[in-house]
Amino acid sequence: MEDNCLFCKIVNNELPTEFVYESENLIVFKDIHPQAPVHLLIVPKRHIRSINDLEAKDEKILAEMIMTGKKMAKEMKVAQSGYKLKFNVERGGGQLVFHLHMHLIGGWVNK
Repeated sequence: MEDNCLFCKIVNNELPTEFVYESENLIVFKDIHPQAPVHLLIVPKRHIRSINDLEAKDEKILAEMIMTGKKMAKEMKVAQSGYKLKFNVERGGGQLVFHLHMHLIGGWVNK
């Protein structure tokens, strides 16, 4: 755990957060500032600061994050209508919390 890391505190149940899904390696919860009807965060339990800090040993966690995104899209009923899986990398790329996480965004109504 990193000191003062918001997502490490959530992982360790130091901040009240309802998990939509949890595995041995990941947690999934709703974004508190949703950009769409469905906006989930898929977060590794182990602290990894950013995509830029990934190492070869982290390949499995990335694969699990993507497969969990696919699973959550199906459970949230946005798999067929479409969704985004998005990483923000570093401050210039929009990363605000420096603990690796992936956004699942979808649920817009097609008109």
